[in-house]
Amino acid sequence: MFKKILIANRGEIACRVAATAGRMAIQTVAVYSDADTHANHVRACDEAIHLGGSAPKDSYLRWEKILEAAKATGAQAIHPGYGFLSENEDFARACAEAGLVFIGPPAEAILAMGLKAESKRLMEKAGVPLVPGYHGAEQDPALLQREADRIGYPALIKASAGGGGKGMRIVEKSEDFAAALASCQREAINSFGSDAVLIEKYVQRPRHIEIQVFGDTHGNYVYLFERDCSVQRRHQKVLEEAPAPGMTEAMRKKMGEAAVNAARAVNYVGAGTVEFIVEQTGGYEDPDAMKFYFMEMNTRLQVEHPVTEAITGLDLVEWQLRVAAGEPLPLKQDELKIQGHAIEARICAENPDNGFLPATGMLHVYRKPVHSSFERSPVRVDDGVREGGQISPFYDSMIAKLIVHGATRAEALARLDAALAQTHIVGLATNVQFLRGVLRTESFSKAKLDTALIERERAVLFNQEPLGLPLAVAAAVADTVLKEQEGAGRDPFSRRDGWRALGAPARPFSFEFHGDKHEAQLRYMHDGSYHLRVGEVQGPLVIGRLPDGETEVDFNGRRHTVRVDEFGGTAYVFGTQGATRITAIDRLAHAGDTQAEGGRLTAPMPGKVVSFAVKAGDKVTRGQPLAVMEAMKMEHTIAAPADGTVEELLYQPGDQVTEGAELLRLAA
Repeated sequence: MFKKILIANRGEIACRVAATAGRMAIQTVAVYSDADTHANHVRACDEAIHLGGSAPKDSYLRWEKILEAAKATGAQAIHPGYGFLSENEDFARACAEAGLVFIGPPAEAILAMGLKAESKRLMEKAGVPLVPGYHGAEQDPALLQREADRIGYPALIKASAGGGGKGMRIVEKSEDFAAALASCQREAINSFGSDAVLIEKYVQRPRHIEIQVFGDTHGNYVYLFERDCSVQRRHQKVLEEAPAPGMTEAMRKKMGEAAVNAARAVNYVGAGTVEFIVEQTGGYEDPDAMKFYFMEMNTRLQVEHPVTEAITGLDLVEWQLRVAAGEPLPLKQDELKIQGHAIEARICAENPDNGFLPATGMLHVYRKPVHSSFERSPVRVDDGVREGGQISPFYDSMIAKLIVHGATRAEALARLDAALAQTHIVGLATNVQFLRGVLRTESFSKAKLDTALIERERAVLFNQEPLGLPLAVAAAVADTVLKEQEGAGRDPFSRRDGWRALGAPARPFSFEFHGDKHEAQLRYMHDGSYHLRVGEVQGPLVIGRLPDGETEVDFNGRRHTVRVDEFGGTAYVFGTQGATRITAIDRLAHAGDTQAEGGRLTAPMPGKVVSFAVKAGDKVTRGQPLAVMEAMKMEHTIAAPADGTVEELLYQPGDQVTEGAELLRLAA
């Protein structure tokens, strides 16, 4: 076994690998960028080497610096994690040439499976079912258009060297193909360095089911069952579970054997995932009618590998290390068993109600449920961040992975919802409440799964308010009053309740809630009680602070236990039903404000300007694309909010901009 390894990655996966290495008494070396100087993965390892600037191209993609760091520290092997260099055959080859073990498959296997078109041809020879499509090397746009027309619409354009949902576009009709192809190729170049694409028939009502495979240097192969990853947004996974609901033993065996055949066809070694698109020809209620087609093979450990660990009781990183060190697979196929059900939720810094735009900022509050980290348990949290840390625009938007395990799917669902309710994040937008909403939909709770689930359930997933205005105001007012009481002295002159000899003093409050202004009034009664009015709702308010810092609020005939965190005048209210935010308005500070701020069009997130689709003087209509921005490796199109004329472009393509930066001026 290795004595020391270098982890060529960052964040959660670097911490994950370091945890298993530590349990195996293997020393670890971290590498880090300027942005990650104080990151958790640097602390998690025994030593750390600085690579360069914050952008991946200046640090985590500089493999010559990584190889130098490995040699300088005496590391014997390099674990690439996922992303960055994990599926780069040149890096794998460079490791071998430097006398270092690449903890992953051979470079030839990465190359064979890394190009989607080539992998499809290999799978066809191996007898693995394929979706109808064009996988050729010729990339003339006119030819690609003809192939899409031949296959039929809707069609799917996919970056040949892609992965992680990037470089992928669905085209509904022929006239939209050219624009979608250009956008897909730009994203592919930015993410993978190649604009080659393939065209496939877009399967209707598809499920995304993948098989975890393992191979060793002794010719042994096993499959560690399946994961259902059908719940996706923008072609990226949101929730993953194992085993796949509705999977029959016969179907599992067929898919598992097909995945092993795929791995064997390229002499695969280590952990890999064979991804299948599953067509539900008989609908949700007829799993026997499902057909599966090879989609791609990810030649690395997957983000969602913990759900497989939960249902098998295995440590997949330990298996990776043992196989890379030349040991045979620890178990044979007939020794592997499924135990219970597991679900993983990806907690991301993003705004679901605004097109899942990525968010950046400080984790002012990062409160988690009782959990384990990087090892199997009923509730597990794998992350690489901590309270007070920053989510930067340079890397992926994922904050943490929350994994739960139960005896049944129903138990796992209940456990996940409870754990999400106890996950409190303040400082930036997250998808925590959105995830709870997905769990409660009929589609997910009853396992009516396909990749269009989120779109199908839009009405109950977006722009939802779980707590409501009365409770939000009551909680914010309660927090204010209780803080004042805690800061007051014992003498009557320190009281902050506006006491007077005659009448009950009334205290006005102004709040902004979901963009609207609301007034409230709190009356301090002579018996020490409170009376609150919020719009047309009014009644006694009973409040109290619990020993653990939570707040009891009894108002409008309902009693709630909430936690309130206040930053910058905004109260973040967390309750069992969900979470919300409400902002106190300082009347004096806003007395001279004006709403006349039209004509501006600002960046919705920090990132890079990719292109402008207009120039000064152009007339535009509402909804017309104006610019394309790139952030966290994803492209975002910015459209005109109203009809008007472009007055001035304020940036050039390639410029980095901050959130809220004015990109152009538009005259109404």
